[in-house]
Amino acid sequence: MKLVYLPLAIFLFSNTNNVAAYEWTGFAAIESLLYNHEAIQPQQKDNNISFSFNPEYHTSWNDNKQSLTIEPFMRWDYADEERSHFDFREFVFYSNMGDWEVKAGIGKVFWGVTESQHLVDIINQTDAIESIDGEDKLGQPLVNATFIKDWGNIDIFVLPYFRTRTFAGIEGRLRTQPYIDSNNELYESDKKEKHIDYAIRYSHTIDDWDLGLSHFYGTSRSPEFIPGLDGNGQPVLTPIYYLLHQTGIDLQLVYDDWLWKLEAVHKRSNSQKYNAYTFGFEYTLVGIQESNLDLGLISEYLYDTRGQQATSPFQRDVMLGARLNFNDTQSSEILLGMIVDLDSNERLYSLEAATRLNDNLKLEIEARVFSNTGTSSVFYNLRNDDHIKVELQYYF
Repeated sequence: MKLVYLPLAIFLFSNTNNVAAYEWTGFAAIESLLYNHEAIQPQQKDNNISFSFNPEYHTSWNDNKQSLTIEPFMRWDYADEERSHFDFREFVFYSNMGDWEVKAGIGKVFWGVTESQHLVDIINQTDAIESIDGEDKLGQPLVNATFIKDWGNIDIFVLPYFRTRTFAGIEGRLRTQPYIDSNNELYESDKKEKHIDYAIRYSHTIDDWDLGLSHFYGTSRSPEFIPGLDGNGQPVLTPIYYLLHQTGIDLQLVYDDWLWKLEAVHKRSNSQKYNAYTFGFEYTLVGIQESNLDLGLISEYLYDTRGQQATSPFQRDVMLGARLNFNDTQSSEILLGMIVDLDSNERLYSLEAATRLNDNLKLEIEARVFSNTGTSSVFYNLRNDDHIKVELQYYF
């Protein structure tokens, strides 16, 4: 994590006489997690409350050609000490040098276009104790150089430090049984978390097409698990992180009111070799009955060539969803989704809704329901964990 000092040093020793602007933004939030059933394991709490703080400082100088962004995140959780954590989502210096842009420090990078899962997104580690949807990420130490031309952009990444995935502790819910011991992880590389990873991505927009081609080599962000024992001799699952080659493509076509999307990857490691892809569409009905409402209809197909041996829960599934955008001053939006396993008829239902109450307050609601979970399902340990999460955020 020593890379955090690089952007700070650059900032302090740069010519700061031409500082253009700086600002503090962010939010503080209180979150309540309510479960519909009693916890399966006696150590787990039935309901929960937590507090989070997510400020962001941004300053730029030299006509915005250089900037520094600092975004810490912290959460205190009543039920699960593993969910109480601190992280730098960003601590990154940016410099624009014409055809080249450089970022150094701790950053956030997102690749992907599909709704149900992001197969190609691999730079940042998932912060799994925040949500099971995989959208929350830990900050990644990196050096990123972007070459910008009319024929497309080339991003080159050097990733000198690996972040392990976060998991719920023994008292937390939405966890496996046995629970995952995230403090005694194993690595294929003898350099462990200090293995230097590399990635390259080409991206370009051609008329109505958005194209991304990428390759990553380094420690896989998705661990596999082997049985083990914790310090008290209790059974646990021990994460093991293998070295991975991943080649990916993400493609999106905008055609009238249609969005056609594809993500596909080929992954190769010493433990396995497989392909996976997600493709589908979103069709938007604009101005329903001459109102301000827009309704997006979503459908995606998820496939993994490993079949029933897949560590992912989505090996042959269909996602159906609807996104209702109110287009109001409160930025109100509702997203409903359902993922159906075509082999077992297992189902995962989800709801995400958000609206602004005033200039400073925002309300977010998230719900998950697990249905028809069999004993061989990845979600079997979550069969009693149907829940609703309500978060009130105060922006400043």
